[in-house]
Amino acid sequence: MERQELKIPIERVAVLIGTKGAVKKHLEKRLQIHIEVDSKEGDVLVEGEDSVTVYETTQVIKAIGRGFHPDVAQRLLDKEYMMELLNVQEYIGNSKKHMRRVKGRVIGREGRAREMIEDMTDTSISVYGKTVGIIGRIEWVSVARQAMEMLLQGAPHGNVYKWLERKKRDMMRREFEEKDL
Repeated sequence: MERQELKIPIERVAVLIGTKGAVKKHLEKRLQIHIEVDSKEGDVLVEGEDSVTVYETTQVIKAIGRGFHPDVAQRLLDKEYMMELLNVQEYIGNSKKHMRRVKGRVIGREGRAREMIEDMTDTSISVYGKTVGIIGRIEWVSVARQAMEMLLQGAPHGNVYKWLERKKRDMMRREFEEKDL
């Protein structure tokens, strides 16, 4: 029996459990594992026969803990998907005022910056606490990460969008050429 423990923010425990336990039950049934949740502390214990499945489950739970919807987090069960977490403090330090400003840049007015990057890279992005989480296909997550890093370092939004357009065009061209071979 494999076991792994992790901690998620207390305010995300309800999302992990779901209405009437639906999310937790779905994960347990789908993956043939057992999940124990301490809703007062945010501690989660995952047990199962297969260590890979236990690991994959903890990745899904971490994603839910970092602000992703359970349906988006479950994409991590697909081998072509991954999650990347950026610690915003690594780019700006400990200033709360600076943190709020930079998170605002990443999200954009009415969420448009985040949405634009999600659309152009076919990823899902969550800005939660001191982190920016990205879930998507492996090749696109690195592109979305670079775009986020550019914003965190102060690059103008327009420059980031132009860079993304070029990158997307290049990747689509490369994909098209590979299909022709």
